[in-house]
Parts: sequence; C-alpha cells; structure tokens
Amino acid sequence: MARFITIEGGEGAGKSTAQQYLARRLESVGQAVTLTREPGGTPLAESLRQVLLSPHGETPVEMTELLLMFAARAQHIAAVIKPALEREEWVICDRFTDATYAYQGAARGMSVDLITQLENIVQGDLQPHQVILLDLPPELGLERARSRGALDRFERESIMFYERVRSGYLARARDLPERYTVIDAGQDLSGVETQLEALVKQWFSE
Repeated sequence: MARFITIEGGEGAGKSTAQQYLARRLESVGQAVTLTREPGGTPLAESLRQVLLSPHGETPVEMTELLLMFAARAQHIAAVIKPALEREEWVICDRFTDATYAYQGAARGMSVDLITQLENIVQGDLQPHQVILLDLPPELGLERARSRGALDRFERESIMFYERVRSGYLARARDLPERYTVIDAGQDLSGVETQLEALVKQWFSE
C-alpha cells in the first residue's frame, strides 16, 4: 500500500512539523516511511538546493532556476522516491512539482506549458497520491520564517511574490480537487493535526 504524499505551502506554513506528525502516525501502525524534501533529498540534489537558496553569489536567472529545480528532481526521483515506492514504503515529501507551478509559474511568471513539458519528461506518470496544502497568509508565514533566523534567497522575496505563490497553490487545489487537501495552517497545531489524522484514516479506509 505504498503511497507518495507531498506537503506544500509557503514559507512558515509548518510543512516539516506536518511531515513529522504523519511519519509518526504511519510508523505507529507498522508502515515503513521515507521522509525527504525538494529541492534536495540526495547529496547532488542537496548541492543544487544550496545553489538555489543561497542569498549570496550569482543569482540564477528564471530559466536557470526552473531547470535546476527539475535537475534536482530528476536525481531525487531516481535515487530516492521510486526506490522507496518499489520497496512498498510511504514517501512523504516536503514540496514537489506543485511548488514549481506556484513559485516558478505563478510567482515568477514562467510558462505553465514549459513546466508541464518538463514535468512529463522528468516524472513520466509519477504523481503524488495526495497533496496536502498548508495554506497561510504570506504575512504570517514570513513572520514565522524570520523568527527561525537567517533568511534564504526565496524568503527574501517581496510580499507580492508570496501572494502570487499562494494564489498559484490555491488555483492548483481548485483544478485538482481529487488530489489536493487544503488545511488552514493559521490555526493552532492541534487543529492541523486533527485534519491530518482524518486524512490518515481516509487513506486506510480506501
């Protein structure tokens, strides 16, 4: 019953916390779980992550940023995601291709058709079984991100950039209701966990 679950959302939405909760819950009923993230997940992909997120040095142009995201993803899929699914493990990934549609597509203005072409080339028919969108007003998310310490290159973007990211995610959720579950990340942690628990029960009842 291996499943590929992705957790999406803007900065400070609580993706890592939700990822850890789901892992504990699944492991408690005997499921093997692989936790990973994008960009990243392998040594090479983590190196590309550093290039993409560093606020110092040469800034990637939009096309470079997009291609680096998919280069890291290709390595990640081949080295981590597909092998884990073949071992019948659950894969819970902090961000995946929906983030590319939100960040590079909606926020940067890159062509959706181009993103879709790259998605098809890199992923083939691989898609998440479930996308959990932790939705949060950008002002609150950036406030949380700043409280964690130094900001990366994406966290230094304007509030309008993050408004576009949020709009991009919500548009994806409207277009793909069978895949998406939207959770209000502005509520307290117990409320988020209650909704995550309902999802886990749904997965095991299908």
